Amino acid sequence: MFNNTKTACITALLLAACGYASAQSTAYSWKNLPKIARPVFRKDTFNIVKYGAKNDGITLNTSCINNAITACSTKGGGVVLVPSGVWMTGPVKLKNNVNLHVSRGAILQFTDDKSQYKMVEGNWEGHAAYRNESPISGNNLQNIGITGEGIIDGNGEMWRAIGKDRLTANEWKVKVESGGVVSDDGKVWFPSESYKKGIKTPRAGYIEPGSSMAANEQYKDFFRPNMLVLTNCKKVLLQGTTFQNSPAWCLHTLLCEDVTLQGVRVRNPWHAQNGDGIDVESCRNVLIDNSTFDAGDDGICVKSGRDEEGRKRGKPTENMIVRNSVVYRAHGGFVIGSEMSGGARNVFVSDCSFIGTDIGLRFKTTRGRGGVVEKIYIKNIAMRNILHEAILFDMYYASKSPSSLEDIQDAQMPPVTEATPQFKDFYVSNVVCNGAERGLLVRGLPEMSIKNINLQDIVLKTDRGADIIEGQGIILKNVYLESKQTSPLINIRNSSQVTFDNLRYGTNTDLLFNISGKKTNQIKVVNTDVTKAKSKAEFKNGAESKVLTE
Repeated sequence: MFNNTKTACITALLLAACGYASAQSTAYSWKNLPKIARPVFRKDTFNIVKYGAKNDGITLNTSCINNAITACSTKGGGVVLVPSGVWMTGPVKLKNNVNLHVSRGAILQFTDDKSQYKMVEGNWEGHAAYRNESPISGNNLQNIGITGEGIIDGNGEMWRAIGKDRLTANEWKVKVESGGVVSDDGKVWFPSESYKKGIKTPRAGYIEPGSSMAANEQYKDFFRPNMLVLTNCKKVLLQGTTFQNSPAWCLHTLLCEDVTLQGVRVRNPWHAQNGDGIDVESCRNVLIDNSTFDAGDDGICVKSGRDEEGRKRGKPTENMIVRNSVVYRAHGGFVIGSEMSGGARNVFVSDCSFIGTDIGLRFKTTRGRGGVVEKIYIKNIAMRNILHEAILFDMYYASKSPSSLEDIQDAQMPPVTEATPQFKDFYVSNVVCNGAERGLLVRGLPEMSIKNINLQDIVLKTDRGADIIEGQGIILKNVYLESKQTSPLINIRNSSQVTFDNLRYGTNTDLLFNISGKKTNQIKVVNTDVTKAKSKAEFKNGAESKVLTE
């Protein structure tokens, strides 16, 4: 189509100015993917057995493993070998130029003795917070890795609370008999009184004026650690290893650069509290490739700090590639937010499958976060048996959205400030979802629409069709919607510059469009047979028929 790169760039810019940037700008962006530097390790090998470690599943090998890591790093780096067997240990700290290699026949098992995990200053869901020491951690390091096809187990069940409704009668009986305490209403099991006190205490563990580690010791059990936390590290490799059963988030990279995950498997129980697969927070140059996530919360998640703390940090997650990966039974397959106050940009997701997740592509935020999420490119996504939305853009996460159009119009519109979040410039193509409650939900704020969402070559077979609320510049091209709910197929509320190009839909559709709201304008339908529906459109709550053109 184009004679040269210069012509392609000029054409893409012209199309963008006319509102048709989708295909050309996306194609050009995929040709310029971020480059991620990988660590290189010396071949010198330090076997933990030579440092006194025993693979009997009983001996606590914390000092032996850490001594091997220290020796390896001190001598210029290399491989710290965890051979076959069950290796019980307390917290492990990585060091510069060390590749911790867990052999295929090895299980690195973290102890259930909570006294081994001291209280530290860390981070929790975007806030500075007191936490228990992570099973594996690294701070301010370079050239580090965890490789090998072995298993790293965080012993998470001894940290996490769980509801009675998530277990069978016999499982609940066993859990209660194991120790811990039950909530006053008998519906939740807590690991200890310390945990129970912590969950009832507002802002427990937050590092803020007037707080102290000593004052928070009484809630120690409540501060569940993320299993692997790497902070401010450069050139990180996680390859081939299975990480499972984490106390909270499984893998957490914070303020890191040049991070590669390849062939990694994350396994958490479906009911694991805050059991995210991976949270990439305020990182730059990241590759997640050929990996599998089975999570108790979000699967692959992008973050960048929360509220004012995140905005002050001012570090977006950027230049990130996710490809050839599978997510099972997570709250979201690929997710951005809700802690995205530092922003996210230049993220590329391709050739991934989501099976049985609550939501497929999930982008979430709320008032107070601030931050800009932009330049997100997604293609070749397969989904099946999604519980709620296949594709979700939601600016009302964990808050109540207006229940009716009148609420939106009559409410005092909040001012736009640095705390107002923004979603814009998303390019999503070649997505197939077979089974979901709803195909698409775009739900912006009255004071800040979700802008420039480009969906192309999409097939959604769902219970409900699409809802576009407070959106601007939404383009659906070559989209097929098959919905059990036939009236309406598509709701459009207080949105403008919405284009449907070659929209196709099921033959049983009664009402194609429900268009409402005084702010609604410039709804365009082209290359579409609207006569297949029994009724083309209804206009309500101030929307006029002239806003729809063909």
